[in-house]
Amino acid sequence: MPIYTAPTRDLQFVLHDVLEVQQSGLPGHDEMDPGFTEAVLDAAGKLASDVLAPLNSSGDAEGCRLENGVVYTPGGYKQAFEAMREGGWTALDCDPDYGGQGLPYVIGLATGEMFAAANMAFTMYQGLTHGAYSAIRTHGTDAQKQTWLPRMVSCEWTGTMNLTEPHCGTDLGLLRTRAEPQEDGSYLITGQKIFISAGDHDLSQNVIHLVLAKAPGGGEGTKGISLFIVPKFLLNEDRSVGERNAVSVGSLEEKMGIHGNATCVMNFDGARGWLLGDLHKGMRAMFTMMNEARLGVALQGYACAEAAYQNAVAYAKDRLQGRAVTGIANPAGPADPLIVHPDIRRSLMDQKSFIEGARALALWGAHLIDRSHNGDAEAEGLISLLTPVAKGFLTDKGFDATVQAQQVFGGHGYIEEHGMSQFVRDARIAMIYEGANGIQALDLVARKLPQGSGKDMMAFFAMIKAFCKEHGDNPRLANDFVVPLKSASKDLQAAVMFFMERGMSRPDDALSGSTDFLHLFGHVALGFMWARMAVAATLALDEENPDEAFYRNKLLTGRYYMQRQLPMTVTHLARIRTGADPVMALHVDAF
Repeated sequence: MPIYTAPTRDLQFVLHDVLEVQQSGLPGHDEMDPGFTEAVLDAAGKLASDVLAPLNSSGDAEGCRLENGVVYTPGGYKQAFEAMREGGWTALDCDPDYGGQGLPYVIGLATGEMFAAANMAFTMYQGLTHGAYSAIRTHGTDAQKQTWLPRMVSCEWTGTMNLTEPHCGTDLGLLRTRAEPQEDGSYLITGQKIFISAGDHDLSQNVIHLVLAKAPGGGEGTKGISLFIVPKFLLNEDRSVGERNAVSVGSLEEKMGIHGNATCVMNFDGARGWLLGDLHKGMRAMFTMMNEARLGVALQGYACAEAAYQNAVAYAKDRLQGRAVTGIANPAGPADPLIVHPDIRRSLMDQKSFIEGARALALWGAHLIDRSHNGDAEAEGLISLLTPVAKGFLTDKGFDATVQAQQVFGGHGYIEEHGMSQFVRDARIAMIYEGANGIQALDLVARKLPQGSGKDMMAFFAMIKAFCKEHGDNPRLANDFVVPLKSASKDLQAAVMFFMERGMSRPDDALSGSTDFLHLFGHVALGFMWARMAVAATLALDEENPDEAFYRNKLLTGRYYMQRQLPMTVTHLARIRTGADPVMALHVDAF
């Protein structure tokens, strides 16, 4: 069975050495001292390692089942979900007015990483509920908040998002689900939704669906879409669970991975629902949930890679194969361990340097969300810009890392016994759902890059420029971190200028380079994170009694990324500059 150890030391490093969350000046952050966060992370890590991880392989093998209209989750899931609820983990960063603990979002994301790494399919049940909670909290009436949120915070009731239809994925303007207004202010929802994660299950008393549908008078396209709260069970006058709503599971999807999560075809046959937010403004309300979900999916990308990497390291240290070319490393054995071979080390360093950089980027993103919730407009703009980068880049590279980890096992990685194929299969979905990564790239280039006349992009460049100026004369940082970061940032600036010059006159030139731009941006963002981590590590080494091995290893890992991964910005820029011609030249009939 695969192993998993929660990386609490590394999470603490990012929270306190890099982000300095306790000194951020945000409400409630002054209580986030290292002792407190260590206690929270250690407890969450224990739950992840001892309860969730052992169910990962068995849940994958057993999957969910639909019997007589009831969805059953794998064995052990109900007990684990109760442990999650009773420990208060579903309510960690939720509003105390509705039973939450009121901690910053950044600590919620940190614990979420460990839960997702231990068991991605299981963690989706409470993760989707948190997204639905956020949408209702932001756009709901006071009565709706009081009705739905307390038991969603506790996960007595869970939540979903219902967007996709059989004929309609990204192009939501094509959706056919209808909402007919009733005299009592409710609506009757009719239509079918597919690919609904956690759409139904036996873990909670009720499932609160947030459903996109078209109400009369909205016109065509996405402008006519509204968002509705549609519970599995209607409520009695005292808000207790009452009769079944006209919502049913048509079937469970047969999937490549995340078998422990119930991915459902949902049928709404005149189901009663209530408008959430303004009529015909459903996309705005839904994006409240989707933007949070996209950062959560970015987390899944590197969290799955972290679990796979840990197993690859253990195998590489244990498996004896061949001899080191520089001399025998294990004279007592018939061969040396795999980890002595340079190409295995390259693979492991690729994984390690990506995962640790990705962790810093995700936690920084969560910290920006905390700042934006406290009225910081610059932070709000920056996280809006970075969300498609984090979602697209961290899931693309996270999947690559799980494949590299599987490769370390050779043929044994292809055998289910070692569990490596599950990491690959589970990680693959993160590149697709919550907006496929090609859509993330288009969103980045067409919407996020020019938003506010480019001020958010300029703010990002200004941060890097200020960082390089501040640390450019530091002999321990300049050559290894500042110079490579400055060079990569110039590549990103050159790509932005190319899009500005071509975007209006030849839009295909920009769109053909959108995925390369997302990856170029992603490398620069991780390079920036590594440079910030290097500053934190050097400062820590100057303190009395430092954890010297930890910080020196952090610097060595960062140098690897800057030398071996960050130069990919040159390749991505070269491809962007070729424009649309090589992409669009072949006639459609020639494919």
